[in-house]
Amino acid sequence: MPRDLADVADYFLPRNPAVSHAPRATAPLASGGAEPARASRPAALPIVAVPIGDRDVVRAAFVWNLAVEVARLGASATLLAPSPLEPSPIWPVAGPGPVGAEVVLAPAQGLAQLHRAALDLAVARAADASDGGLVIVRVPPAWLGRAVEGRALLRWVLLFATTERVDMMETYGLAKRVLATSHEARVGITIHGARRIVDAQSAFRHLSGVTARHLGRDLASYGLLVDDLHIYRAIVSQRPIGLEHPQSRAARALRDVARLLLEDARKTAFA
Repeated sequence: MPRDLADVADYFLPRNPAVSHAPRATAPLASGGAEPARASRPAALPIVAVPIGDRDVVRAAFVWNLAVEVARLGASATLLAPSPLEPSPIWPVAGPGPVGAEVVLAPAQGLAQLHRAALDLAVARAADASDGGLVIVRVPPAWLGRAVEGRALLRWVLLFATTERVDMMETYGLAKRVLATSHEARVGITIHGARRIVDAQSAFRHLSGVTARHLGRDLASYGLLVDDLHIYRAIVSQRPIGLEHPQSRAARALRDVARLLLEDARKTAFA
């Protein structure tokens, strides 16, 4: 379900100081703009897998901040990651965090074990989720393709890509590995690092076109995240951007991507 990245042009323009700082009621990246209607409580929350390398600090920060924005929208948000062999700076301390967003570390050593941990969380958190939510699972890219028995974890996958050619090739490679493991996977792309809207549009069209031609699958668009100074400050301070700088371009973009994920989570059973 591709969205038009031109709808987020305001992220690249200076903010009018006269504009009200009240929370926005619409999502520029979504087709309808209105908040999703509440659905009946599911037996398990949807699970979205996000392949992220051990040293990919920026994208790890994106994922944590997306979890916080999901929670700020009133939904349940749990971030699940394999327990690191040694302390890692890319995740906050395990346990409940800001606005109820939670980090859970699982002693998983492969895709199948991680999937079981994700399912347990999805069922447990659904019991207390009055307005839906997500379980976001960090998957080490090296685990893709290794365990067919864990492929159900890859039914819904979010990938990040910049507009750089080498990075787009790497993202396409990840999509290929995901689809080789889970043939029916829904793969979505969030673009970041674009200087202009037209660059983000071109990057998504290129990735989507190559994937359709060579893999026979369409990609879903999950909008655009803005790499600005607040992202790097958040990494250093380990504080959510949406709470520290709620009117920044980065915070507004994160909130809209979180809305898109929740909209799809509420419409489709991915768990």
